[in-house]
Amino acid sequence: MFKKTTLKNGLRIIYIPFKHSKSVTTLVLVGTGSKYEKKEISGVSHFLEHMCFKGTKKRPSPVEVVEVLDNIGGSFNAFTSQDYTGYYAKVASSHFDTALDWVSDIYLNSTFPKEELEKEKGVIEEEFNMYHDQPMQHISFLWDKLLYGDQPAGWNVLGTKESIRNMNREKIVDYVNNQYTAFNTVVCVVGDVDNREVVEKVKKSFSELNTNQPLKKKEVKERQSKPNLSFENRDIEQSHIYLGFRGYHIDHPDRYIQTLLANILGGMMSSRLFVEIRQKMGAAYYISAGSSSNPDTGYLAVRAGIDRKREEKIIKRILEEFEKISEEKISDKELKKAKENIKGETVLGLESSDTQASFYSKQELLSDKVLTPEEMFEKIDKITKKDLLRAAQDIFQPKNLNLAIINSSKNKKEIKNILETWKQKKQ
Repeated sequence: MFKKTTLKNGLRIIYIPFKHSKSVTTLVLVGTGSKYEKKEISGVSHFLEHMCFKGTKKRPSPVEVVEVLDNIGGSFNAFTSQDYTGYYAKVASSHFDTALDWVSDIYLNSTFPKEELEKEKGVIEEEFNMYHDQPMQHISFLWDKLLYGDQPAGWNVLGTKESIRNMNREKIVDYVNNQYTAFNTVVCVVGDVDNREVVEKVKKSFSELNTNQPLKKKEVKERQSKPNLSFENRDIEQSHIYLGFRGYHIDHPDRYIQTLLANILGGMMSSRLFVEIRQKMGAAYYISAGSSSNPDTGYLAVRAGIDRKREEKIIKRILEEFEKISEEKISDKELKKAKENIKGETVLGLESSDTQASFYSKQELLSDKVLTPEEMFEKIDKITKKDLLRAAQDIFQPKNLNLAIINSSKNKKEIKNILETWKQKKQ
């Protein structure tokens, strides 16, 4: 069972005992990401994450920063999303002190050297190019832009090439002072270590964390009354699509129903869309459906790389599956399979200390409450066929429908007509 401790300065510590593991993970999450940015500093959350590996007061050079964990075979990294940024180190249990010292050092004492910052601009620009050159990755950026437009929720987490080139040390330091605060931070430790020891050591390591109130993000505005289409033409052999609907945020009472719907549609190799599009039609290599629930946004969407010569037929077939699940109750067998699949994947995913750290700390940070796997499974088990039908009818409506597509065909008009026909059919 996890234990939570909140220090006087507002810092939250989540501890999960993991007696059968020989590793310990220390993860620091801060409640800030690209949704908290202004246009002139777009990408600063991600840029800052990179700069925390470029030198600290104790470890002045990039090599010194990473070598301390390389010397003990540790696994470490950082990541940035729209709503949070994370830094973690996973090491053998005997090296817990080293991992905690390292994570707290880069989080609190990074120096952001100007010469390293200038070099990192080139690195991040190449990261930008890498994702852009991979349609399977780039389609995700098009999807966010389609849903949320010109507001932080619709911007690329990496920023723009212009904002990357204009980044400077002053912008980064100002952002750290505003956002990297005790109230906005969760430290999670998972492993075979003692809770009291963890609390005391974390308290000491993060004693210098500032206690400012972090800046809040702007409210996400969602305006849509008809199907939306984003179309990007490229000279490629395969079409890539992101087709789905606006849905439920993280605290919505039907959030887990949305998760179950996505699983039934495309969450496993025997799911409806995998069977129909890949196995029966032979028209895709990858196709899946996923549910995303964030503090202020949510959606259910299908991602696929499809036969460009049959893309119109495939899109129609996917829309038919949305119709079917919102018009007919699923069978008892399919409902049981989906529930057990989600529970089984969750259990398997929590077999390592780093995935447990992510599971518990993200809940604490994003919704300020934590469900154990057992509590989550209890919610899933209570979902009925009637619940699924009700939620499907609520979600799968033309006013919520969006399609982002990257292809080599100039058939935007034909695809737009498919969406419009589906809208008229549903009305």
